Amino acid sequence: MLLSWPYSVVVRLRNGLYSAGLFRAHKVVAAVISVGNLTAGGTGKTPLVVWLCTIMRKRQRHCAILTRGYKTQKGQLSDEPAVLAARCPDVNVVVNPDRVAGAKHAISEYHAEVLLLDDGFQHRQLARDVDIVTIDATVPFGYGRLLPAGLLREPVAGLRRADAVVITRCDQVSEKGLAQIEGQVRRIHPDMVIATAIHAPVSAATCGGEEIGLEELRGKRVYAFCGLGNPEAFFDTVCHIGCVLAECRSFDDHHAYTSDCLSEIRRRAGECNVDYIVTTQKDWTKIAGLITPENDPPMAYLAIEMEFVTGAEQLTALINRVLNGTISRSQRPGQ
Repeated sequence: MLLSWPYSVVVRLRNGLYSAGLFRAHKVVAAVISVGNLTAGGTGKTPLVVWLCTIMRKRQRHCAILTRGYKTQKGQLSDEPAVLAARCPDVNVVVNPDRVAGAKHAISEYHAEVLLLDDGFQHRQLARDVDIVTIDATVPFGYGRLLPAGLLREPVAGLRRADAVVITRCDQVSEKGLAQIEGQVRRIHPDMVIATAIHAPVSAATCGGEEIGLEELRGKRVYAFCGLGNPEAFFDTVCHIGCVLAECRSFDDHHAYTSDCLSEIRRRAGECNVDYIVTTQKDWTKIAGLITPENDPPMAYLAIEMEFVTGAEQLTALINRVLNGTISRSQRPGQ
C-alpha cells in the first residue's frame, strides 16, 4: 500500500480538481465517445472501438479515432493504433498524446463528426459526451490496489464518472463471479448501463494473407505467445477454440520483438512439434516485418471480435442519444 500512496495522491488530487471545475475540459465541435478502463493491461478496449466504428458506419457518421500511441522510426503505427487502422481501414486514426490537439486535427483535416477517444477515461483534458469503461471479468478491479502495488489506474469509485460499463471475457468467469462484478458496479453507480461481452475468435491469418478457419485449428498443436497485460486470457482463448496448447510464452505489454526473439520462439516451437505458432493481432503488428511465408512452423494471428451477451441494446441506445444530440455532458455534476 505504501508503494501506491504517492500515485494515489496525484490521481485523487487531479480528479478532484476536474470535478470541482478548477481544471476545465476542452470542448470541441464533434461528439466525443471515450472508451477506457480502470486497470492497466488489456481489457478489450480495441474490440469495443472497432464495434463502435461499425455503428458509425451504419449510421453514416464520419468518425475518427484518437489514440495516444506513438509512431515507430519508420513512420509505421505500432500496437493498438496499428490494429485499429487495420480493422477500420475507412476510419482515420489520429495519433497524438495531446488529445485536444488530436481532436482539433481530426475535425479540421478529416471533417470528423464523431471522435472515438481510445483509452480516454483518465485523460480528462478533452470533454466527452459519453464515457464507456471496459472491465476484464478475469481481473475486474486490479486486485483492489492502485499502481504499482496493484493494477488500478484510479480508485474504483471513479466509475461514478462513467455512463456505461462493458464487462469483457464474461465467459471466463462463473455466473456468481459475474454477478459480484455487476453488483459492485451497481453499488457505485446504480443507473449505469452494464453490458457483458466475450472476445470471440473469428479466424486466424498468416503473413501470406491465408485465412485459417477455426474448424481447421481445432485439434492442432500450437505454440502461443503474446505481450499483453493479461496474457492468460489469450492463452485461455486459444484453448477454448480447441487448439492443443503445447507451450506458451508471455512477454511484457508493448514488448519490442527482435529477429533473435522470434528465432528463439521458432526454435522452441519446433522442439514442441507444433502445427502453428499463434499470437494476437496486436503482437502481429510488431512482428509482421520480421517473418516470411516460408517460416516453419507457420505463424498466424488470432482475429478477435467483440460479441455482446447482454446489454447491447441499452448501449446502442446510449450511443444513439449521443448521435442525436440529446445528451449534454455539461448538465452533469462532477464532469
